[in-house]
Amino acid sequence: MQSDAISCNLVLSVAPRTVGDVSVPHVPAPESPPRRGAPGTGLVEALRAGLAAAADPRAAPGMQAYMKSAMPFRGVPSPVRARVLREALEAHPPPDAAGLGAAADAMWDGAAYREERYLATGLAGFRRYASWPDVAWLPRYRHWIVTGAWWDHVDEIASRLVGALLRGAPAQVTPVMREWARDADPWLRRTAILCQLQSKDATDLALLTEAVELSIDDQGFFLRKGIGWALRQHARTDPLWVREFVESHPRLSPLSRKEALKHL
Repeated sequence: MQSDAISCNLVLSVAPRTVGDVSVPHVPAPESPPRRGAPGTGLVEALRAGLAAAADPRAAPGMQAYMKSAMPFRGVPSPVRARVLREALEAHPPPDAAGLGAAADAMWDGAAYREERYLATGLAGFRRYASWPDVAWLPRYRHWIVTGAWWDHVDEIASRLVGALLRGAPAQVTPVMREWARDADPWLRRTAILCQLQSKDATDLALLTEAVELSIDDQGFFLRKGIGWALRQHARTDPLWVREFVESHPRLSPLSRKEALKHL
């Protein structure tokens, strides 16, 4: 839930004090200057106001039911969210990467509606600021993955945000993906599998192989589906490699195998 920071200047009324036989009136301390809002406050307020203005209470229950979400929806569809994001950024451009990150964190951690978290990832992936997130954002993305823990959040973070970092700084990000591929959290493992969906010829086949093999026996639907999706996507670039991979991995689940070979 949104927490509004209200800056107040309080003047306390204190009774006069007595020094010997002399009454000394209390003199209040000078008022402090008003505190400035936290970085990104105006942007966050504009984003939330935009969502509130675009809310559709009739659509919200269906969206929540479809996502099986404990967090309610405003009922704002994706094209309208994109407009809200664009207009808020035009009115309140972040000064730097730290300001962008602060706004994204506030939208994610303070979310009362699921669309606020969609806008958090939208801030991180906004084209105008695409070069601002760097490997220092990986802990932020990890936090979002673990706390979001559902495909709508995780797939966006994996393919667009983590994937961009991996392609931009493979030496630094690849070891992290190898760690996530071994993590007990299935959504981190799904991220390690899906993070190269947009890599095409730059796909690190060793990383893809390792991420898939580490979850190949997992019976979770989203891991089996994710494996098939990652292989199917790479088949657009190298169909022979994918066909040979499937043939050499008989332990792939029927779902993973079907998805991988869907267009071959």
